Amino acid sequence: MKQILLITATVLLLTSCKITRDYLSRGDEDKTLFDIVKTLNKHSSDDSATRALPIVYDRVQQVHLKKISAYKTYKDIGHWDKVIAEYSTLQQMYEAISSSGAASRLVNAANYQNDIYDARQSAAEDYYQLATTFLQSDRRDDAKKSYNYFKRSDNYVNGYKDAKSKMDEAFQNAIINVVVNPVQDNSFFFNTGWGNTGYNYSNEYFQQTLIRELGSTYASRYPAKFYTDWEARRDNIKPDWVVDLTLRNMNIPRPTSYTYSRNVSKQIENGRDTSGKTKYQTVSATINITKQSFTARGQMDVNITDVNSRKSISYNSYSDDYRWEEEHATYTGDSRALDTNDWAIINNRNYNEPRKEDVLNELYRKIYPQVKNRITYAVDW
Repeated sequence: MKQILLITATVLLLTSCKITRDYLSRGDEDKTLFDIVKTLNKHSSDDSATRALPIVYDRVQQVHLKKISAYKTYKDIGHWDKVIAEYSTLQQMYEAISSSGAASRLVNAANYQNDIYDARQSAAEDYYQLATTFLQSDRRDDAKKSYNYFKRSDNYVNGYKDAKSKMDEAFQNAIINVVVNPVQDNSFFFNTGWGNTGYNYSNEYFQQTLIRELGSTYASRYPAKFYTDWEARRDNIKPDWVVDLTLRNMNIPRPTSYTYSRNVSKQIENGRDTSGKTKYQTVSATINITKQSFTARGQMDVNITDVNSRKSISYNSYSDDYRWEEEHATYTGDSRALDTNDWAIINNRNYNEPRKEDVLNELYRKIYPQVKNRITYAVDW
């Protein structure tokens, strides 16, 4: 009996040692530590977890502290994110262990809350000083950096110094005056035979609508004020950027006609036989359909230029198409074979070819959002 007990104890010991070694040989030691704490929360006397916890905690603590020491030597200001992340992981381990009665009896985990606080203070100060340096520049890109660095400073420590008011100062320094010129029409669609009705529509739709929807001189979402060329001259505004819009390759063809026929048939009641059953008769008709259609296409170039440097800020070309079609028909044969859809086409007598300005309206409606988004992207941060 004693021999059986000895063998059993030996097996249990070997099994426990194997499980302990399994804990110690895992690759992700951070996860292993949390797994051990979970085990102890369920089984406070678990032998393998009890043996492994002090060893694993010491290991992970030293690994994270070494990383922190290394990150603090980095010159890149972004090292503060890494430092704080390492301290945060250590703090999470502290909280997991200290909230576990079984784990806290085995390990005296270190509290890194003060270290996180100090790291955040240091990060806020470093970003604040860097932002202050860029704030003294007259370049728009530097004003953007200053704004973002002041924002980071305030994110690390809410209300840090006067970071928020400095953000507003950087935003104001970055505001540019943007003049949107009238659309230049190089599409040559006079040659299509449509005439020149609606020729100024592009100017009205694009220039004035863009100015209004971008926020005009009251824009607050991005550091820019928008003017038409006429407004800039009237108010003696010196533009920083100019937006040139050019309509090209506008193709609005004359409608083409295509005629085709289709046969339809239907069974209809035709009285009753001598036994009283309903009799059916097949009636047929031929529908002669004329389809008129065209596909119009248009392209608009958007060129944003820095007035002072004469360099292109952005150049893009946007195109889209609009398809119009209409059907009308006549028929021969028995009208009883026709259904509701057939009659709709046959009775369609009020169709009209679209006016050129209507086609332009559809093309502009499709191209306009792309142009607006391009300008917004260019001026936005």
